[in-house]
Amino acid sequence: MGKSVSILELRRIEAAILKDVFDTVEERHGYEEAEKIVAAAVKKSAIAQGKSMRSLSGKPEDQNPNFKDFAELMPLWEMDGALEIEMGHLSDDRLEFNITRCKYSEMYKEMGLGEIGHLLSCNRDGAFCIGYNPDMKFTRTQTIMQGASHCDFRYKMNNTEK
Repeated sequence: MGKSVSILELRRIEAAILKDVFDTVEERHGYEEAEKIVAAAVKKSAIAQGKSMRSLSGKPEDQNPNFKDFAELMPLWEMDGALEIEMGHLSDDRLEFNITRCKYSEMYKEMGLGEIGHLLSCNRDGAFCIGYNPDMKFTRTQTIMQGASHCDFRYKMNNTEK
């Protein structure tokens, strides 16, 4: 069995295809419609990926994974040095970290997709939770993709007050 493709490489392949889709829709229906369509497609894909990754948690069907389970998956997104992360807080019901370097952002910019990179990657983060554990609430106020010094990832369970 061969080496599996990293998520960074998978996103590169997806971006090459989605660029053509975006350009085609933009030509026919305008920029705003192209943004809406690509955003919807990426969100649908992220939810499906969340469902798929949920099965890796080893939890029974009637028990949702927590943030410690989620943190065990994070190396998948970090493969090939794709992310540099400063961990803040990790517990069963809360996860906080900052991303200080994002090769996903760098890659999209190199591909000439900086303007829509947030649709291709950042857009996935909250949607992923819907498939992985719908009780997870995700917030972020800034991203490297859109010019900030870091991305601030903050997760909590909907059933907590923290």
